[in-house]
Amino acid sequence: MSIPQSGGGAIERPEQMMEYLASGCKLKEDWRIGTEHEKFGYFKDTLLPLPYEGERSILALLEGLRDIYNWAPIEERGKLIGLEKNGANVSLEPGGQLELSGATLETIHETCDEVNIHLKEVKSIADGLGVGFIGLGAAPSWKYDEMPMMPKGRYKLMTDYMDQVGTMGKSMMYRTSCVQVNLDFSSEADMVLKMRVALALQPVAVALFANSPFFEGKPNGHKSWRSRVWRSLDDNRTGMLPFVFQDGFGFEAWVDYALDVPMYFVYRDGRYINALGQSFRDFLKGDLPALPGETPTLSDWADHLTTIFPEARLKKFIEMRGADGGPWRRLCALPAFWVGICYDQSSLDAAWDLAKGWDSETREAWRIAASINGLDAVVKGQKMIDIAKEVVSISEAGLRSRAKIGVQGLLHDESHFLNALKDSLDMRKTPADELLDLYYGEWGEDINHIFDNFSY
Repeated sequence: MSIPQSGGGAIERPEQMMEYLASGCKLKEDWRIGTEHEKFGYFKDTLLPLPYEGERSILALLEGLRDIYNWAPIEERGKLIGLEKNGANVSLEPGGQLELSGATLETIHETCDEVNIHLKEVKSIADGLGVGFIGLGAAPSWKYDEMPMMPKGRYKLMTDYMDQVGTMGKSMMYRTSCVQVNLDFSSEADMVLKMRVALALQPVAVALFANSPFFEGKPNGHKSWRSRVWRSLDDNRTGMLPFVFQDGFGFEAWVDYALDVPMYFVYRDGRYINALGQSFRDFLKGDLPALPGETPTLSDWADHLTTIFPEARLKKFIEMRGADGGPWRRLCALPAFWVGICYDQSSLDAAWDLAKGWDSETREAWRIAASINGLDAVVKGQKMIDIAKEVVSISEAGLRSRAKIGVQGLLHDESHFLNALKDSLDMRKTPADELLDLYYGEWGEDINHIFDNFSY
């Protein structure tokens, strides 16, 4: 989850909130790719999750990255809670999931190099500590009371609030991991089309990247349990957002939506002030109970936008949020998948042609079916496997059209990063299907084998 936002003075006009979003518009030649991925850390001897502090811990891992690889520290109230270097951040999710929020890069080649370097650095420190990291959409065996809490103020507030607004909020916070990509737009119209495509086709990403068939040590009945968890988190801030598909959607409509999402906090002087359930509209009027008489800054607005969790999220860029965490190949495949669709106009138009006839009921049905059945999902007679093949083909055409050739004399474009997805489509198996085959086959229903076979 995001670190506190900075910059921006007082909000003196309502239009400033729309202008904040619109300031993300960029010329096509300036579009970039920002990839984020999370992974679970664990003790190799006990297979239990890592605590924050101790000789073998998340803190020891962060200190190693800081001291050996020259990452700069990020602290909160004297605790090391993240790192930064060259436009990238290493941060902590609530249960200790280690996240790389990558720099904004021009090509998937650069993105994959960044991921590879990061994982090598993490492994070099982790091996010395006797700990490992694994990429899955959900913790395969750990129960909630086994999970640590990272020392970040917003997580304490959110944990206490989650059970008031849903049934699976704490599971999301502490026992799920994702990979996502952040992409740019050129104008309000471009943002609208990309948001509609992103939301409509997010279930395809859920299916292709489904990698969380286990929870608390046994199969859970879903190919993507992570996606299932998000459906019972908080209806006020999650979902497929039908209003995005209505006539007139734009920056103003997103502001109106975000203003009605209940707040979590206000960040002041290094502290998270409890504003749970309170209204940003009241904050604009100086009537926020948490800070009577005070009005928000643009930094407060930016922070508030980070507490909204739909399947695709608008900030100064668009976040594609549907994919489970997974192996190295899929950490590169996710940005390739969406860049191929969104950064080539013909591909973007083709993707919208595929999905524009779906109504909100159909889009929601795909969301549910993808989490349960992955590539085997069927909605109204349509098969996910057929849609996914078409969408991956659209993405591949977009990547070939971009013609971004690899460095170091490599002659291939970015389209080869889709090979992991094409393999899944050829086999008609998601990563979750492969895990279930192993679980019921050579693993003899012993979930602990997953750590030996699928750690980084």
